Amino acid sequence: MESVRAVLIDIDGVLTVSWKPLPGAVEALARIRGAGLGVVLVTNTTSRSRASIARTLSGAGFEVDVEDVLTAPAATAVHLAEHYPGARCALLNSGDVGADLGDITVVDDGADVVVLGGAGPEFDYAALNRAFGQLQRGARLVAMHRNLYWRTDSGLQLDSGAFLLGLERAARVEAEVTGKPSRAFFEAALSRLGAGADQALMVGDDIESDVLAAQRAGLTGVLVRTGKYRPETHENASGTPDHVVDSFADVPALLGLAQQ
Repeated sequence: MESVRAVLIDIDGVLTVSWKPLPGAVEALARIRGAGLGVVLVTNTTSRSRASIARTLSGAGFEVDVEDVLTAPAATAVHLAEHYPGARCALLNSGDVGADLGDITVVDDGADVVVLGGAGPEFDYAALNRAFGQLQRGARLVAMHRNLYWRTDSGLQLDSGAFLLGLERAARVEAEVTGKPSRAFFEAALSRLGAGADQALMVGDDIESDVLAAQRAGLTGVLVRTGKYRPETHENASGTPDHVVDSFADVPALLGLAQQ
């Protein structure tokens, strides 16, 4: 841990649940920042913009500003600009992330790219069938993430990864994923901090998309037993986390940081 210069942290389920701080999380983030380590909050959240996330976390007591936040929608905007400049995009997403998507052209029909964000009431039969139709007509499929579910204060809620699997199978296409678990997403976070993968820690509650994906990209992975963590998912995972702790409050001790 002496070589760690940067800490990548998932938000939902690690720092907060339903945007309420988990016990000890505010203090733990302050200790990490106080030790001079670089921090990026990396999230597949698609219901809020980076600015909204930063405001909410700051209001909850976290030392965070908008430049500390990297979201799947922001990464999607970069991907579309690089790989599909000027493309007409059919967007299916729950929440307003327009501020992070830049100047992409959004259309209802005749899309070059179908962009799948986070699930919500908008993911009804008509919307999914319309996306399926456009994929059959040759549109490419870009997904902000593959999360199957997330945790709220009401329990686990189904996410768009479940619908994405169906669209891929039905249309016989494979989505380009821009958020976690894509390697490019972790590399973008490291680039912001000027750190190499071997100098970075990734802390998450999703063993596959957060932790094992980060480890495949060369980072050290830390799984927390909060948020969407489930013992059976841990046991049946495709790999083994480098470290497992009870909560984010335990991460400063893992890093060998003294109490402030």
